[in-house]
Amino acid sequence: MLQFLIGPFIACLILTGIHAYLGVHVVERKVIFVDLALAQIAALGTALGVIMGFEYGDTQSYFAGLGFTIIGATIFSLTRMRDERVPQEAIIGIVYAVSAAAFVLIMDQAPEGTEKIKGMLVGSILFVDWPTIIKTATLYSLIGVFHFVFRNKFITISLDPERAFQEKIRVRFWDFLFYTSFGFVVTSSVLIAGVLLVFSYLVVPAVCAVLFSENFKTRLIIGWSLGFLASLFGIIASVAFDLPTGAAIVCTFGLILIISAIIRYFMTRRLNRVQVAAGQSELVSER
Repeated sequence: MLQFLIGPFIACLILTGIHAYLGVHVVERKVIFVDLALAQIAALGTALGVIMGFEYGDTQSYFAGLGFTIIGATIFSLTRMRDERVPQEAIIGIVYAVSAAAFVLIMDQAPEGTEKIKGMLVGSILFVDWPTIIKTATLYSLIGVFHFVFRNKFITISLDPERAFQEKIRVRFWDFLFYTSFGFVVTSSVLIAGVLLVFSYLVVPAVCAVLFSENFKTRLIIGWSLGFLASLFGIIASVAFDLPTGAAIVCTFGLILIISAIIRYFMTRRLNRVQVAAGQSELVSER
């Protein structure tokens, strides 16, 4: 049994590595649902591929999903404004809703459409094979190198967009590259893990990291650590209680977020008490 779980666990760690990093950017940009929207757009493209006769999960359906994701990346990069009248998150939400509705309409016409919808939502990470793991690890490594080389531009745009505009950085162009590389990740991840799990790997570790640090590198370390723990305990729970693996990991992420929020609450209370005590001591000494 342990040998059977090594592959899925490695796949989870690969997802953690790239999604925790991208999640920090997404949280800072305040476009939390962009991953969900891009994942749904990728699923829509894949669904169209299935209707056209492509096999779900093969190369042709992958590129169908990727093509739609690049269209989504273009939309999101063009709707980024310096002075927003309409929040970009609203645009993302609209794109997600329309893509999800179109996806349901298309899959309703496909053979075994209900099962395919379930597969795209929760994935089948427990049955991922080693060729897929190696191919995904290679792709994500290349994207990681790309982001490392141009990290200053990506980080500046995410953390301080006003400074990026002042420094004449071509924000829309770099946004397009960011969302396109994001699209490659999402398209691959959805085929392995499903929309819900991909969203959890992106957002939950980053949100937890934001609770405890303002430093980009520290947030990365926290995100990677929590992603590791969620993967480990989620897979263990799925085996121990005979649960769907993807859903078990998503719920584990939810539990980790609740625990993180509680820890943060007590840390804040303790810090406030220390500050109050320090203020009272200063008043006494002044008297």
